[in-house]
Amino acid sequence: MVGVKGKFGRRGFTAAVSALVLGVGLTVAAPAAMAQDVLVLAAASTKNAVEKLAAQFKAKTGTAVTSSFAASSAMAKQIENGAPADIFISADLDWMNYLQKRDLIKTDSRVNLLGNELVVVVPKGSTLKPDLSKGGKLADQLGDGRLATGDPSNVPVGKYAKAALESLGQWTAVEPKLARAESVRAALVLVSRGEVPLGIVYRTDAAIDPGVEVAAAFPQDSYPAITYPAALVAASRNTAASAFLDYMKSPDGMAVWKEFGFVPAPKAP
Repeated sequence: MVGVKGKFGRRGFTAAVSALVLGVGLTVAAPAAMAQDVLVLAAASTKNAVEKLAAQFKAKTGTAVTSSFAASSAMAKQIENGAPADIFISADLDWMNYLQKRDLIKTDSRVNLLGNELVVVVPKGSTLKPDLSKGGKLADQLGDGRLATGDPSNVPVGKYAKAALESLGQWTAVEPKLARAESVRAALVLVSRGEVPLGIVYRTDAAIDPGVEVAAAFPQDSYPAITYPAALVAASRNTAASAFLDYMKSPDGMAVWKEFGFVPAPKAP
């Protein structure tokens, strides 16, 4: 979803998120129930898994989890601007570091939660085979088409994509043909709808969209290891937030992440 800017009250933010997700008017639940909701701001690529984890957590504990998803950059900026979040999940280390340097997360709660892989997707049924060789001709394969991925200036998947293409000596040729999306899911949609012939996304995103298929995977040594850190937000006073973070990294929680294609977090060098 599109990021919400400015200063927020917890009640208003929760209601707005719920309304956007459900497609209904801003009908606000009872304040007592809303007060215990855990508010999660998370990378767009975690959407399906987080929603299932939230449903399981509510079934086990009775505590609701409200989540908002966008590029990690947008989520981090919302927290910096005062959005009342309890947990932040980033698709790269940079945006978690950004908040940590500003004392906006609880450092002792920070954990590297997950890993992922970088792949090239094509619309379902496409016969295009992306050339990911050193000095390859990916730009020529695009012809007049464009390659969709997150904006490399701030969106993690775009940053990983730029690093991979630079490693392969193809960035200079491909850059003018980029379709710079606001998140990995926005890039995925462009490919799924056939608006672009190629997209660079995470393997987990490719797995949830029947309108695309993986045409190639980047060599894992061509880009920095994809790492998803999670942490409690410094301003949070919600005791249930710590319990949900613990649940996400528990064996039951990790089983859900695995179900959606995530892999264990890379080990620190």
